[in-house]
Amino acid sequence: MNTLFPIPKNHPQRFVLHNEVHARAPFNLNLPVRASHLALLLSNDEKLQERQHLISLCERFGVTPPEKDADHFSANLTSFQIRWEQHGEFSTYSFYVHDTPEDPFADSALKKVPVDWLAQLTGQVIVATHAIVASPADINYQEEDVDLASLSRYFAGNPIIGSKVTGGAASVFTDFRIHVDGFSRFFIINHALRTEQAGRLLQRLFEIEVYRVMALMAFPVARKLNPALNKSDRQLYTITNAMTRPDHNDAELLDELTTLAAEVENHISSNHFRFAAASAYYQLVEQRVTDLREVRIQGIQTIGEFIKRRLEPAINTCESLSYRFTLLSERVSNASQLLRTRVDIIIERQNQSLLTSMALRAKMQLRMQQMVEGISMVAITYYAASLAGKVAETLHALGWKIKPELVEGLSIPFILIIIVISSKRIHKIIANTTE
Repeated sequence: MNTLFPIPKNHPQRFVLHNEVHARAPFNLNLPVRASHLALLLSNDEKLQERQHLISLCERFGVTPPEKDADHFSANLTSFQIRWEQHGEFSTYSFYVHDTPEDPFADSALKKVPVDWLAQLTGQVIVATHAIVASPADINYQEEDVDLASLSRYFAGNPIIGSKVTGGAASVFTDFRIHVDGFSRFFIINHALRTEQAGRLLQRLFEIEVYRVMALMAFPVARKLNPALNKSDRQLYTITNAMTRPDHNDAELLDELTTLAAEVENHISSNHFRFAAASAYYQLVEQRVTDLREVRIQGIQTIGEFIKRRLEPAINTCESLSYRFTLLSERVSNASQLLRTRVDIIIERQNQSLLTSMALRAKMQLRMQQMVEGISMVAITYYAASLAGKVAETLHALGWKIKPELVEGLSIPFILIIIVISSKRIHKIIANTTE
């Protein structure tokens, strides 16, 4: 009997995260088996339609459809098995049939799927491939003395790539070409595969094909962007070269740099996801190839060698272009910062010169104001003394024994002292008010 312990409550995502390790588990396949695999690029709206379309297939065969938020689903549908997975950019469908007809690629597993349902699938096909797991006796294959003639007819005479995989339990052959039916092909010869191994092997091969193509989606983008990168690089060189000349116009160069920076950042932001996804997909391809545990078959390329030779240069091109764009952005930023510093210094010098000129004018105005203030004091003293003289003349006319001229002359110093003291008090009041 299980004991329930009084531990704290579970995190809301505990069981979801714990069970994630069991998600997308491969089929246990009964051998021999035929398989068809489709990978479709989908928009967000098409993903909603896809789920409804899958539900309609389940209803047709009377099986329980996937849950609303499920991103993978598998079921036995009478004459075939189906496996559906929804990824970030694409969805995949795998169909399995457990028999081996005389011509397995002409009579593929996809023929068991309702034609009308297939015709209404949403999205765009990015990968379509057929695979077969058969015994050596089915095609008279001799493991000791490898003769590819028995396999050549399945690949239209194209050069064959292959190896022993899964510790020698199987041999895998392909030509990595799209045939006249629009599908690529994998032929797997079963030496000692168990049902679990067969499911994992097919899943890895399908994932290699899908991730290989998805990684290469960045390559046309890199080719398209290369001329724009070279143009921006030359433009930056022209600007920085102009910055070294004494007769350049900083404002115009700064405008050009700002425009160039906007163009470069637009390219980076528009294509960063594609290049980052290419790197991630390539890592998945390398991991899946490693998981195959390939052993060379004398005289033919292994799958890992073929993919590395074709795929690695394209991925290196994408990574190189992405790095060059990032480096160009940094160089533009450095040039802009340098030019802005120079512009700021020039503006600061102009402001300093302007402030010096304003200070000189203010000083001159102060001197003139002081001179005018002194003249004003003299004028006020003159008019006040004249007024005192008039008063003295009036008093003399009334019989007072005073001399008007003497009164007027003696009043001048007293009047002047009063005016000076009043002026200083006014200046002091103004100074206190402004503080």
